[in-house]
Amino acid sequence: MEYTTLGSTGMTVSRICLGCMSFGSSDWREWVLDEEGGREIIERAIDLGINFFDTANMYSVGESERVLGNVLADYDRDSQVVATKVYNPMDPDNPNAQGLSRKAVEQELANCLDRLGMDTVDLLQTHRWDYDTPISETMRVMDDAVRRGQVRYLGGSSMWAHQFAEALHTSDSLGLDRFATMQNHYNLAYREEEREMLPLCEKEGVGVIPWSPLARGYLSRPHEAFLDTVRGQHIEGSRFQKRVDAYRANGGDEINERAEELAAEKGVSMAQIALAWLLHQDAVDAPIVGTTSVEHLEAAVEALEVDLSQSDQDYLEEPYGPVQVVGHE
Repeated sequence: MEYTTLGSTGMTVSRICLGCMSFGSSDWREWVLDEEGGREIIERAIDLGINFFDTANMYSVGESERVLGNVLADYDRDSQVVATKVYNPMDPDNPNAQGLSRKAVEQELANCLDRLGMDTVDLLQTHRWDYDTPISETMRVMDDAVRRGQVRYLGGSSMWAHQFAEALHTSDSLGLDRFATMQNHYNLAYREEEREMLPLCEKEGVGVIPWSPLARGYLSRPHEAFLDTVRGQHIEGSRFQKRVDAYRANGGDEINERAEELAAEKGVSMAQIALAWLLHQDAVDAPIVGTTSVEHLEAAVEALEVDLSQSDQDYLEEPYGPVQVVGHE
């Protein structure tokens, strides 16, 4: 395993972050693993040297946090870096169980810590931008959580660059803890983040931990076969359709073909090529890899050993053209 410091925090994390959306309850999503299945993957991740885990209160409506906490309780807490997120609705009967108001953040963070079985979470992230709450209120309540010892670092997730800049400026002007990380939508087939968000993060010393590094599986197999998979059939006509359309648009299918070609040349998988490309990007600290398979997890870790020359990277990138922004509003 390779390790890096997360942004300018000084905290050391594995270069692969295990995304835990796949663990919890199949009642939430049919492809989600129960605790036994999740335990197998989390324990193998630890064996492989992964020390960075990302979850959210909304994943299986809290069960992902519970599963992760139960497994990690059997290990040394000081060696783990645990991230969670708040924002999305948790209770349809409680309008305050969502958003980033002081009430919502305080009560949801308390619930997160209870499910994780932890006194402190290493990284608390806003899952999306809250248009109904002033950013000053959100940053104050998150700063308070840091000062109480419930949270070590703060992070944001997919938003417009001008919103992220506003959040950073608000924290600086009020003397509050600022966002140390950005969890954004970024992969070989979706590179709109390179226009504004990534340069902003580099300038501000913000760590980048991209989600969907394999473009929901689009970069893991030839595009002709993608829609024939279970995941592809699940996506078609769903709320994820816009994302897949963006991946395939304006050069996406040619990028997919070039990843297939390069994978054959190097004797690795397409997924490993896509992950290796992301790991070669200077702005990226640790892609968030979600999986329901130990074999796919092991392959993701092996991608750290795949070397891509600058000409390889240029070849993969060359067909890309602007696409519709997807992943946040």
